[in-house]
Amino acid sequence: MCIQTEREALLQFKAALVDDYGMLSSWTTSDCCQWQGIRCSNLTAHVLMLDLHGQVKFSHAFADDITDIVWQRYIRGEIHKSLMELQQLNYLNLSWNYFQGRGIPEFLGSLTNLRYLDLSHSDFEGKIPTQFGSLSHLKYLNLASNSLEGSIPRQLGNLSQLQHLDLSYNSLEGNIPSQIGNLSQLLYLDLSGNSFEGSIPSQLGNLSNLQKLYLGRYYDDGALKIDDGDHWVSNLISLTHLSLVFISNLNTSHSFLQMIAKLPTLRELSLSECSLSDQFILSLRPSKFNFSSSLSILDLSSNSFTSSMILQWLSNVTSNLVELHLSDNHLTEDLPSILHNLSSACVRHSLQDLDFKYNQITGSIPDLSVFSSLRSLFLDGNKLSGKIPEGIRLPFHLKSLSIRSNSLEGGIPKSFGNSCALSSLDMSYNNLNKELAVIIHQLSGCARFSLQELNLRGNQINGTLPDLSIFSALKRMDISENQLHGKIPESNKLPSLLESLSIRSNILEGGIPKSFGNACALRSLDMSNNSLSEEFPMIIHHLSGCARYSLEQLYLGMNQINGTLPDLSIFSSLRGLYLYGNKLNGEIPKDIKFPPQLEELDMQSNSLKGVLTDYHFANMSKLVYLELSDNSLVTLAFSQNWVPPFQLRHIGLRSCKLGPVFPKWLETQNQFDDIDISNAGIADMVPKWFWANLAFQEWISMNISYNNLHGIIPNFPIKNIQYSLTLGPNQFDGPIPPFLRGFLFLDLSKNKFSDSRSFLCVNGTVETLYQLDLSSNRFSGKIPDCWSHFKSLSYLDLSHNNFSGRIPTSMGSLLHLQALLLRNNKLTDEMPFSLRSCTNLVMLDIAENRLSGLIPAWIGSKLQQLQFLILGRNNFHGSLPLQICYLSDIQLLDVSLNSMSGQIPKCIKNFTSMTQKTSSRYYQGHSYHVNTIRMSSNYTYDLNALLMWKGSEQMFKNNVLLLLKSIDLSSNHFSGEIPLEIENLFGLVSLNLSRNHLTGKIPSNIGKLTSLDFLDLSRNHLVGSIPLSLTQIDRLGMLDLSHNNLSGEIPTGTQLQSFNASCYEDNLDLCGPPLEKLCIGGKPAQEPIVKVPEDENLLFTREFYMSMAIGFVISFWGVFGSILINRSWRHAYFKFISNFSNAIYVMAAVKVFKWHHRG
Repeated sequence: MCIQTEREALLQFKAALVDDYGMLSSWTTSDCCQWQGIRCSNLTAHVLMLDLHGQVKFSHAFADDITDIVWQRYIRGEIHKSLMELQQLNYLNLSWNYFQGRGIPEFLGSLTNLRYLDLSHSDFEGKIPTQFGSLSHLKYLNLASNSLEGSIPRQLGNLSQLQHLDLSYNSLEGNIPSQIGNLSQLLYLDLSGNSFEGSIPSQLGNLSNLQKLYLGRYYDDGALKIDDGDHWVSNLISLTHLSLVFISNLNTSHSFLQMIAKLPTLRELSLSECSLSDQFILSLRPSKFNFSSSLSILDLSSNSFTSSMILQWLSNVTSNLVELHLSDNHLTEDLPSILHNLSSACVRHSLQDLDFKYNQITGSIPDLSVFSSLRSLFLDGNKLSGKIPEGIRLPFHLKSLSIRSNSLEGGIPKSFGNSCALSSLDMSYNNLNKELAVIIHQLSGCARFSLQELNLRGNQINGTLPDLSIFSALKRMDISENQLHGKIPESNKLPSLLESLSIRSNILEGGIPKSFGNACALRSLDMSNNSLSEEFPMIIHHLSGCARYSLEQLYLGMNQINGTLPDLSIFSSLRGLYLYGNKLNGEIPKDIKFPPQLEELDMQSNSLKGVLTDYHFANMSKLVYLELSDNSLVTLAFSQNWVPPFQLRHIGLRSCKLGPVFPKWLETQNQFDDIDISNAGIADMVPKWFWANLAFQEWISMNISYNNLHGIIPNFPIKNIQYSLTLGPNQFDGPIPPFLRGFLFLDLSKNKFSDSRSFLCVNGTVETLYQLDLSSNRFSGKIPDCWSHFKSLSYLDLSHNNFSGRIPTSMGSLLHLQALLLRNNKLTDEMPFSLRSCTNLVMLDIAENRLSGLIPAWIGSKLQQLQFLILGRNNFHGSLPLQICYLSDIQLLDVSLNSMSGQIPKCIKNFTSMTQKTSSRYYQGHSYHVNTIRMSSNYTYDLNALLMWKGSEQMFKNNVLLLLKSIDLSSNHFSGEIPLEIENLFGLVSLNLSRNHLTGKIPSNIGKLTSLDFLDLSRNHLVGSIPLSLTQIDRLGMLDLSHNNLSGEIPTGTQLQSFNASCYEDNLDLCGPPLEKLCIGGKPAQEPIVKVPEDENLLFTREFYMSMAIGFVISFWGVFGSILINRSWRHAYFKFISNFSNAIYVMAAVKVFKWHHRG
């Protein structure tokens, strides 16, 4: 029996933890020595061992060359100080758990009998406790892969018994303490993947027993270096493994490398990412430099080698090399030459693994049989091209050949099929274009008995799916992203050992043959993004053979599968079911059951209806991912006090019916990191428990928009940085709580918030808020002048409020700002001079205010990245500053409805972007860089602009806005002639100069603006005739030349007659159709009309409108379906769909307006 005080201590320890997976379920009996993870002394009954390490599964993602970590069980919470009671504890392992950014408890340093301590991979933050220096009996210490900061405590040098020390992959910094050299018993030392700086201490040479040493910084953090002439490494006579990564000056130290080469027992050496070059290595003459004969593995990846001479040098300085890694260099020669320089007798017969991935190697695949011992060859990501010659031979012992991401053509030579040891062949992402049946036939030699992995993904392979059963050893096959078509023959069989088959993103039709259901080893089947159209119950019936016991992952998303949901509980091992983007319909049966092992269920974007109740989920205790969005007729009706058996990480219920009461069952869900319950019919206050859970979660993306939620959001102390929060439109009111500053992306638009000061002006810098949308609320008074806190803000929208007064000076401190939208407020006075510092601005929209003064010259001279400048409906006066012409990237210039005067500057010809015709096929969005401890990548954001378009205000969004090029100077007092330079703006889609005092003639070559869809020159004082060149713009949708002094005949025989007569009215000397006034003297002879060929790159062409629908379907099924497989991109995809519908609406309105004016 265990000691009672220790049992009570363990129960206190348990109480502070959250045990989602029942790891502590046995901790209820009286004898704690029998509990899981506990071992006691047979003599004293003291607890000696506490082992509660989490469990993960590493799965190799064959097609992507990555390892996926699947968490299968773990504990979370905090480590209670009651463990101090376990003074006899000598073994403590809490690795692979989730302690949510807490610090490592200092009291662990009081467990002085500890011999083994493993806290790795457990999300600890903070510093390494100095108290660990008191663990004098400790032999094993592993703190790897956490987020530990600060320096290594020098007190660790007191651990005289320590044999294993691993502090790798943290955020440790500073110098490596010299006291590490006191650990004379050390056998293993790993300090890699941190941000150390300074010199590697020479005291490491005291570690004469050291066998494995791993040093290096994390990418470009820190600057770890060696002191040239330092001899410490030569003392490590027991060293077998040495890794020096990102050592800043290794490429200048010949002597240090020579000492490494002389280490007598060194078997494995990694010098990756050390900027080593051909010149440096070749200066080490083989006559004076040789590696020890023990060296068998050499990693020189991610350096700066360009020539294959490095291989000739290696052939002379090594004798027993077994593995050579030269990936991520700059080798540019052809492959035959490179391999020739590696073909010395010793290397040729000893080399077993050769890695040339991600260089720039050219040429074709040569004969490889001279490398008699070669077992693996990696040539991924090079520039190999042409067909693989039929006559080449592979090494007799070759097991793995990877040539993915090159430009190889044709098929696979028959000699590959005669390679009897070949177990893995990866030729994905090339240009192979043979029929699959031919390729299978070529591989049908003795390789059909050995091949276990075959990857042909991302080629142009065509034909139908043949019988694959000849491959008796095949376990994984990927033929996705090809051009396979037709139905899969019913007679086709799969290999008996096949575990994973991916055929996604082809053009397969029909259904799934019954033979697939008889593949008894099949664990993963991916047929998403095809054109399968069979009813879902029939598909399930065909898979109900022995595969129903083995199948774990079933991907059928983005097809045309229809029918209702059948009972799925027969699939006893199914963990993931993906049916998104199909045509499933009908009522969800009341008695349907899902597989009890199911972890992920995705049925979004179907047409299901009916009610889901707690009965349907009663046995789904392992469910972590639930996605039912966009099934608008599905209602979730759970019992009032229902406690789900699962803990969800992803909750996707957009457009399902959850309301009107806020779902109470969500109170039990405290592990989610992604929740979307937008447009769910909820009309209620958000309970406090929901916000409280949010404040203590980590990295949450939450969308509760498009409901009728109301009330005041309470403030909570937020602990962790969150991802995104979308609250609008709803009816939230009151002040914005300060804790929301912890988000990266915050959208509070279209609510009734009235106080922003409590949110904006709280003390403390906000490092991580990148996007803030407070538009369409009820803010009033002056905009708070507190913007200097927001160091990373890149997008700010305060439009459609009631702000008044000046634009705050502190906005000029937003140096990363790319979009500033202050539209439709009551702002007054001049634009603040401080805004000239916002040099990254791409969009500036301050329209519909009461701003006055001159348009400042610094807009053009300082804000030269501007693409969208919208200043309309203000009180600006004076002339356009000439510096405005510095805006070479400008796409949209709107200064309409002001009091501007003077002439239109001729330098508008410098609007370079407007001189280029826009492609409707290729456009780039806008993005900014997001850098946090959890994320470092570019984030693409949406832009929108409210513009006067053909008589009414239209909202242009995203891709449509990016394609629009427009100048609107209407309703001002501009005078003088229209500058001839405007004829050079070939990309203009809209030009509005109406309601000014312009004189002179319409430029004679205005017809060169063949992209124009909208032209309004009305209500000026223009004279002369309508230029004949105007007839060349054959896609003009709206034209208004009325209320001028134009004369002569309207050019005939063109679409100019199709416009309403009102487009020409009040030009007294203008005549001809569609005006009733006839030209005197009869119809004059027509000059020849120069027909401009239709340009496929023009924006609003007839083909553009027609192809939008066709292109959407193709993109939807062919591209975005593939993107949906990547879970992290799904949210962005459906956001695109929402925005696309708005674009369709705008273009439909454009066509209606055009027909009206031609009527």
